[in-house]
Amino acid sequence: MGTTAIIPIHAGRGRPVSSALKMSVDYIKNPEKTESGQWVTAYACDPLIADDEFLFSKNQYAAITGRDQGARDVLAYHLRISFAPGETDAETANRIGYELAMKLTKGNHALICCTHTDKDHIHTHVVFNSTSLDCTKKFRNFKGSAFAIRRIADHLCVENGLSIIADPKPSRGSYGKWQGDKKPPTNREILERMIDAALENAKDFDGFIAAMIDQGCDVKRGKNLAFKIPGADRFARCKSLGEDYTESAILERLAGARIVAPRKKSGDDSGRKTAEYAEAMQKQNRPNLLIDIQAKIAGGAGEGYTQWMKIFNLKQTARTLIFLKENSIDSYDDLCKRSSAASCEFHERNNRIKDIESRQKEINELQKYIGDYGKTREVYKRYIASGRSRDFYDIHAAEIILHEAAKKHFDSIGAKKLPSINMLRQEWATLEAERKKLYAGFKKIRERYTALGTARANADHILGIGKNEPGRDADRGQKRGDRDTL
Repeated sequence: MGTTAIIPIHAGRGRPVSSALKMSVDYIKNPEKTESGQWVTAYACDPLIADDEFLFSKNQYAAITGRDQGARDVLAYHLRISFAPGETDAETANRIGYELAMKLTKGNHALICCTHTDKDHIHTHVVFNSTSLDCTKKFRNFKGSAFAIRRIADHLCVENGLSIIADPKPSRGSYGKWQGDKKPPTNREILERMIDAALENAKDFDGFIAAMIDQGCDVKRGKNLAFKIPGADRFARCKSLGEDYTESAILERLAGARIVAPRKKSGDDSGRKTAEYAEAMQKQNRPNLLIDIQAKIAGGAGEGYTQWMKIFNLKQTARTLIFLKENSIDSYDDLCKRSSAASCEFHERNNRIKDIESRQKEINELQKYIGDYGKTREVYKRYIASGRSRDFYDIHAAEIILHEAAKKHFDSIGAKKLPSINMLRQEWATLEAERKKLYAGFKKIRERYTALGTARANADHILGIGKNEPGRDADRGQKRGDRDTL
């Protein structure tokens, strides 16, 4: 049972055409989603430089037809087909997605087809070039194309023994519909529930803010009150949550002037947290850096907030001690050694990953320029033979510009002899294998480095190490003695 969608890709304001194509192609090729590129197929283009080939065809189209639609131009189309969990495998999903795109484009447009297996429901993404292979036409997203795509997809599903939706209804999305009642709560829903929980026991606004921070939320005060829940990438303004969650509504709820019914939770497993949210809550219970109460008081923190900070510091001190005990760290010197070792391991691995990715980027650029150079070499020879004729340049400007850009790049890197594409691909593959090996377990290394660094900073705070306090030299020996056991 497959659901489909087609989305036109535009450059957008302030974004180059090359960036728009690269972002779309890089997203669907993501090796973490395609099992290291195992489920990436292509037609009439090289998957490694598909975006560059699409861009080249567009330059050819402009040179041949003289047409330029500017910001309204559709660069490519993003076609997606999603399957119910457990109904098919990645190989079949990739083949169906490829056949769907070929039937839709009739083989007249280059495309790249990638199947993602990182979700419960396997789904296939296709990005196909809006410009035809002969660079003289554009794909027309005709009226009713969504219906036609669905009909083609239904036929393919039946041919492959998959079910179809008997009475499909138009929908802008398909990712969440397979999950039904098991669909995890959105960040917005989680934040609303956390606000509800914080308001239950809060007596005033300071108490409410303290309760939100105690749940692991970051707070932003300004023109608009905003929170960021554990694990989220950005802040959410309260006024965006609805009329019951604006700052004024929260004040009314604290004063008892507004009564809000408890949120209904969908499904029988409404009390179950998603794996991502559970992980975020687990992170919340790890040691956080202690707050400098004196600095906060000097900055004008309110009495309620100051009291919360004291309680927060007590909790974090306890969490730090539990962390040290669980990891069998019984001395300050041992903590320092482990923290330094974790720091070295993290930075060495992180730096090597960055070096590899930087070299892979260089290889990709070099492959692109070698491809451009080869494709445009004959045209450039004719341009030189013409005595750099202006008329010839006007007709073949796109090829000449690409050729000269390639030569300029080769000169900039001091390339006297160009490596073969096969050599570059082999080097890229070797680097990719090393990169994947380095990434294995990298998340745990980073978390351990962070946790040990936090524990060490808290230990310094608790023991007064690094503070410019009177008489520190006089009692250093006593503090050193205190550090022997934690």
